[in-house]
Amino acid sequence: MTGFTLYDVLYTLSFAMIAVVFYKIFVNSIVVLQDFTKNKVFSIEEVLGASLMLAIAITCFGNLSIFGFSIRNVLSILIVLILGWKNGILVGTTAGVTIGVTLGVITSADPMTVAAYAISGMIAGILNKFGKIGVIVGFCLGNIVLAYVSNGYTVELIHFKEILVASIGLLAVPKSVKINIEEFIGNSKLFPVFPSRALNNSKEMATKLNNVSETIGQMAQSYKAQDDLKELKEDEEKAKNKEIFVVELLDNLEGYEENMLYDDISDVDGKIVDKIFNTLLDKQKIERQDLLLIFQECNSYIVGFDDTQISSFLEENITQMLRVINMSYKISKSNFVWMKRLAENKKNMEVQLNGVSKAISNLAQDIEKDITEEEKFEVQKRKIIELLKQKEILLQEISIKRKDRYLVEIYLENESIQNIDVIEKILSDILEEKIVYNEEASLGNRLNFLSEDKFVMAIGMSETSKDKTDTSGDSMLNIRLKDGKYLVALSDGMGSGKDAKESSNQALKMLENLLLSGFDKNASIELINTSLINKNEEVFATLDIAIIDLYNGTIEFIKSGACPTYIKNDKKVQILKANSLPAGIINHNNLQIMDRDIENGDIMLICSDGILDSNIEYRNKELWVRYMLEDIETTNTKKIADLILNEAIDNNFGMPKDDMSVIVCKFLSNG
Repeated sequence: MTGFTLYDVLYTLSFAMIAVVFYKIFVNSIVVLQDFTKNKVFSIEEVLGASLMLAIAITCFGNLSIFGFSIRNVLSILIVLILGWKNGILVGTTAGVTIGVTLGVITSADPMTVAAYAISGMIAGILNKFGKIGVIVGFCLGNIVLAYVSNGYTVELIHFKEILVASIGLLAVPKSVKINIEEFIGNSKLFPVFPSRALNNSKEMATKLNNVSETIGQMAQSYKAQDDLKELKEDEEKAKNKEIFVVELLDNLEGYEENMLYDDISDVDGKIVDKIFNTLLDKQKIERQDLLLIFQECNSYIVGFDDTQISSFLEENITQMLRVINMSYKISKSNFVWMKRLAENKKNMEVQLNGVSKAISNLAQDIEKDITEEEKFEVQKRKIIELLKQKEILLQEISIKRKDRYLVEIYLENESIQNIDVIEKILSDILEEKIVYNEEASLGNRLNFLSEDKFVMAIGMSETSKDKTDTSGDSMLNIRLKDGKYLVALSDGMGSGKDAKESSNQALKMLENLLLSGFDKNASIELINTSLINKNEEVFATLDIAIIDLYNGTIEFIKSGACPTYIKNDKKVQILKANSLPAGIINHNNLQIMDRDIENGDIMLICSDGILDSNIEYRNKELWVRYMLEDIETTNTKKIADLILNEAIDNNFGMPKDDMSVIVCKFLSNG
């Protein structure tokens, strides 16, 4: 300590400050080198810091040269040329000063060299509007002008041969290379400008969606069923079918004018044709005896069977007419079914397009509401941005919405998610509500946060396929929606095996995609129903849906041909059941929707009909599951599902009678 002087103190403090300064330069500029290839906007400090780092790194080459060209000088000139080319006078000048000073300090260069880089960079930036050639000419001009001003003659301060090599390097740089620098003159703001930009984009998107919705609605009108193809009552349907039959009959009678029965049968308004049509409706085919009886009832007797020659002629005429009548009915029936199917398809298309139009319109309305919501939280956004910045957590964008609960989305400058706890605390403090990280909805540098649920849910599933069948026709789904709610669903395809699995899986996949895309649940079910009908196959699937809101503590049950749902709390078991038909059977599928508040300790059970139908002891098949739930002591959801499934299998002597699936959810208060 005796040899420790004031000089040593000042020396140590100076180097400490230098170390801190270079550390800050490194931390704030390394992002430019890391994310240079990404489409990002950098601050001018970041770009100049990166230039300074490169200049320092370049000095490591020292006096190393190739064919008399200094590598250090060539690379330094190239950096100034590129920055002046891409970003103009200000950045070109500043880059020239930065690199010139760095080279001057480290290499003890003449101060005029520093000035040469600065002036050359400035003029290169001025001429950047003329492209790369303008930048090169500007740099050379700046070098000549400064040389002339400083010593009265044109001996270059920066060697032209090195400028030439650097210029070749600039010409080789692709035009697609971008160095985006934030604007900071005239309209600079303390905080990022993304909120206003995002709102403008959202308004534009809402307008576009409304236009698309209107267009699709107009398309739906074009598919509206015509009056003659609309849904008919029974007597109207019969009349329409007869009209098609008569047209086909008259066409097929051409060429049979010499037939002795032609006049009676061609009289399409007479009683004979009417009775023939009624007989066809009843028997689907008319026989010889039927035709003779019809003529007899209409007082038009066919005689002459006692004469062999006449009898043979009559038989031939009768056979001809029978063939014509039966063929006409067969074709007319096919035509009527086809026309009816066409009308149904048009109606389904109309329903689907109207559903899509309504869904898109709802999305546009949601965006417009979100815009209003976004504007409400400007103050909170600014506070959050500033507090995160103090923690060295930089954001690209932040979105705050409130639909019952807070939904927050932030975009980080990089994909690091090591500061989740810090972000959660800041969000909770500013929004004055417990905010938690939603990992399921987060991806990369986009992080999703929401208000903490007031309940927690545990879920257990169990399933098996029908005996001697490899594939179960049941499908199950458990996802979290964008609004924080959970969707738990079970679909039972009619029958078993791959076809049943395909129909149930298709129904649930469509449901998932539609709800995640923001479609209304009623519109989603309607679209699923019409889609299954339009397949022109016997493709049916039940839908048993529970939309669970753990924040508000409610469950919305939506049933389409599904089994009852059981709710157990302590020893009490409540049964929720519906009587709607499965999706894909009829148009205008009537959904049955029920709501229920969640209570602490509730256990919800959803199952397919294979579970209920396995027991033949009870007249009311749903009761055996209820009684078993009342007796089960465990609250473990997986164990409950396994117990119910195993009991259903035992009901048929250890062999699954049908495809069987069970979903069990348990709800507990969070706090």
